[in-house]
Amino acid sequence: MAWRSLHLFRDLYRSRDAFPKPFLQSPIATLLHPALSSALLQRRSHADAAPPPSAVQNPKASNASGDENKSPPFRSSLNEAEVAKFAAIAETWWDFEGPFKPLHLMNPTRVSFIRSTLCRHFKKDPYCARPFQGLQIIDVGCGGGILSEPLARMGATVTGIDAVEKNIKIARIHAVWSISPYNKNASDPVTSSIEYCCTTAEELVKVNKKFDAVIALEVIEHVADPLEFCKSLAALTAPAGATVISTINRSVRSYATAIIAAEYLLNWLPKGTHQWSRFLTSEELVLILQRASISVQEMAGFVYNPLTGEWSLSDDTSVNFIAFGTKGSECDS
Repeated sequence: MAWRSLHLFRDLYRSRDAFPKPFLQSPIATLLHPALSSALLQRRSHADAAPPPSAVQNPKASNASGDENKSPPFRSSLNEAEVAKFAAIAETWWDFEGPFKPLHLMNPTRVSFIRSTLCRHFKKDPYCARPFQGLQIIDVGCGGGILSEPLARMGATVTGIDAVEKNIKIARIHAVWSISPYNKNASDPVTSSIEYCCTTAEELVKVNKKFDAVIALEVIEHVADPLEFCKSLAALTAPAGATVISTINRSVRSYATAIIAAEYLLNWLPKGTHQWSRFLTSEELVLILQRASISVQEMAGFVYNPLTGEWSLSDDTSVNFIAFGTKGSECDS
């Protein structure tokens, strides 16, 4: 046991960039091993000592109204490496036993939260068959359309966008070939009406697109700049509209379950799908959304039951969680 621990500490020490400084300073890291956490923190401090000039930003720059220091209002948050990673497994989106099996299992619970919060916000009847009738909703990072389709079936006019062209092609094909619930010999006209487009949120902002609700599930942990991404989501949200984001918390539990267990032990996901250092804590997400003029109104966690194989909503946000926020009728500048 001691020999295994030495190997573990050695590997952790070599992975200096895997852990952010707040984690290394936390009691949890100290509990692992006081000397280890101190050594990791020292190495991390050396790595952080001299950030490149481009990484240092003036927090007041975004509020400047003059002509000097002009920059595009929304920088691209696209991470090319992440785009390539998901392009490689695009054909498996609708394989219920493939890499996206966890999302298929979680989807009913995600839809339940979205249905509840949006119906309450837009004063819709959550018990009717098509409660989102009349709402324009965009699914940002739609992948193969596993969320876009149920949103359309609930009556919404849905736009699904993704930066991976293969994902959009898969989503379009599945939408057209989905079987109608009323006629097994015909395609579903509801899913066929979904507008899929290979683009980014930032590109739609440039053409002044607006939606009643903007949804981005399991996307923010894969972007290059979470704040810029959230600003784009806010810009796409109509005044008095809603924004829903789900992601994975940066915690010890998430490292153990979402990475070690899901990617290395259970093989639910390809190894390297997630980078723990890119996860956001729930507090960080709330602050980022506030800076993007979105006020978080409700948050819930997702908990997996290995006995039933089902997910349920919970107050525990330490691993997977989802947040519902609103945009004021007049966005602060």
